Amino acid sequence: MISIIAAIGKNNELGKDNNLIWHIKEDLANFKNLTMGKKIVMGANTYKSLPKKLAGRTYIILSQSLKDIPDAMIFSNFNDLLNYLNSIDEEVMIIGGASIYKLFLPYADKLYLTEIDAAAPADVYFPKFNKEDYIIKNVIAKENEKFKYKFVEYVRMKYER
Repeated sequence: MISIIAAIGKNNELGKDNNLIWHIKEDLANFKNLTMGKKIVMGANTYKSLPKKLAGRTYIILSQSLKDIPDAMIFSNFNDLLNYLNSIDEEVMIIGGASIYKLFLPYADKLYLTEIDAAAPADVYFPKFNKEDYIIKNVIAKENEKFKYKFVEYVRMKYER
């Protein structure tokens, strides 16, 4: 099963200057909880932006430029990676960046989105998707001193590979 996880602003903002825009303690804890023990798929820029090795997760990187990364699987071809992911019987988490989300969105069974009720300057955005293709399985509304946000789990209604 292919799942996508992201924190997005009102205008689908994801990041700026290869950094996250949103730094919400509960969102980071939610990310850790949902990805722990799983394979996480990312592009080269997301890999380079990580502040440290995310323990308890297996890295899969889609990149033409990165080659030998300890404890990581590297794919240079999207179709090879997609075939591999479709051959395993476990939930795999797509963690970014924007171009990786766009590639995987048509194949994602679930979207775990932290939807933040705020806007911010950004240079990368989460791809637009048709919410009518999904059932909202779970919504948890939250608020901190800066803004309101919610954890939303979208499940694709009719998934065809």
